[in-house]
Amino acid sequence: MSRAALLLLADGRFPAGGYAHSGGVEAAVAHGAVHDTDSLEAFCRGRLHTTGLTTAGLAAAAAAGCDPLLLDDAADARTPSPALRAVSRRLGRQMMRAARATFPSAELERLAAERPRGAHQPVVLGLAARAAGLAPVDAAQAAAYESAGGPATAAVRLLGLDPLGVSRLLARLSASTDNVATSAADAAVRVEIEGIDALPSASSPLLDITGEQHAAWTVRLFAS
Repeated sequence: MSRAALLLLADGRFPAGGYAHSGGVEAAVAHGAVHDTDSLEAFCRGRLHTTGLTTAGLAAAAAAGCDPLLLDDAADARTPSPALRAVSRRLGRQMMRAARATFPSAELERLAAERPRGAHQPVVLGLAARAAGLAPVDAAQAAAYESAGGPATAAVRLLGLDPLGVSRLLARLSASTDNVATSAADAAVRVEIEGIDALPSASSPLLDITGEQHAAWTVRLFAS
């Protein structure tokens, strides 16, 4: 297992396309729900414990060797918004391209062949982590961190926030991020006994609603 591989997967500069997406914060800024560092922290904390927990569970299960096609169907069921399902698959295609080049594996090749239009991003992330020799909790850690780090970085661009203050915000969320990753990895272990329903399915209805609204905008800075 290589900690450097985990850092690479979690790095915003890894060419998986995440920098073009705001994780819902662009719509939240437009609605006035996020307008400063404190409201951004509340947004990121909420996203971490809902979308973040769910995607971390999927990533951990993929890294643990669960059937990626079954997990892809589970991701569909846990993403009620058609717009956000399309975003997740688009990000999955981009993650797949980067992962196949960086961590070649037969499992990634098989999923790419089975899902030519793109598998869900957390499933591909988990397989990439598995190919890199990482543990399920590492895949969960990368997914959980992205769920808060992506919106936080986007908010700096959208609102002109002090990046040092946003870095402090992410540091304050570090314990919660660790807890979410651990919970997600524990759930992935239970899949073998309890089935796919053991994975988290935390929901964030407002993100689903604003995700649909954002997809209809004609002018926007981020793809989602």
